[in-house]
Amino acid sequence: MLERRAEILLVEDNDGDVELTEEAFARGKLSANLSVTHDGVEALDFLFRRGAFTGAVIPDLILLDLNMPRMDGKEFLSIVKQDPTLKYIPVIVFTSSSAQADITDVFLRYANSYIIKPFSLEEYIEVLKQVENFWIKLSQLPRS
Repeated sequence: MLERRAEILLVEDNDGDVELTEEAFARGKLSANLSVTHDGVEALDFLFRRGAFTGAVIPDLILLDLNMPRMDGKEFLSIVKQDPTLKYIPVIVFTSSSAQADITDVFLRYANSYIIKPFSLEEYIEVLKQVENFWIKLSQLPRS
């Protein structure tokens, strides 16, 4: 179990989904710090602490959307899971796509989980609480 608040990186280009996630964290009283990037390129800058992200904290967990500009979630996932310093970070694909091809493809790229985003705030809160309970409270994560 972590002695500190967990660090979660949300990689999401949709401002509405970012706001919904932030609201779910606040209302659900999740015990984690949330950082946000808006596409795969920005997320890699965050993880490698480049540019505006030189002081970024390496996350314990990544919530990843699939369909984003510049670099989509699949390409980002491939890069992260091939990097020796990042591949241990659990990546949960958190997307609106229910396409079986997407699900299969991200697991072939070593995603740790695939969750379809719920539509209501209450369901969103419940899903994120379950993510927190399993990935942060129950699971043992490697230290960054």
